[in-house]
Amino acid sequence: MWLLLAFDLPVTSKAQRKAAANFRLRLLDEGFEMAQFSVYLRYCGSKSVAAAHIKRVSQRLPSSGKVDILQFTDKQYENIVSFDNRARKKLSNPSQYQLF
Repeated sequence: MWLLLAFDLPVTSKAQRKAAANFRLRLLDEGFEMAQFSVYLRYCGSKSVAAAHIKRVSQRLPSSGKVDILQFTDKQYENIVSFDNRARKKLSNPSQYQLF
């Protein structure tokens, strides 16, 4: 299960810029990786783990702006077509580790 978080936050005032920067830092602390400046990805092992991350993100939302969270499966992630500097980039799922 993957989470893709995309946001559009206002940055016209100094306080808004600080809130947007803090939100991005919190996403990194939560284990999200930056795919693009306002687009972050996170792999979750199950729907319940994804739901927990969505809940934590929703508790840390800035007071204004738009945030969308999309959920999709590993198979759907493998079908993403991505380009980096005009070269097609092959995406792969991360390795999974089990802890006992």
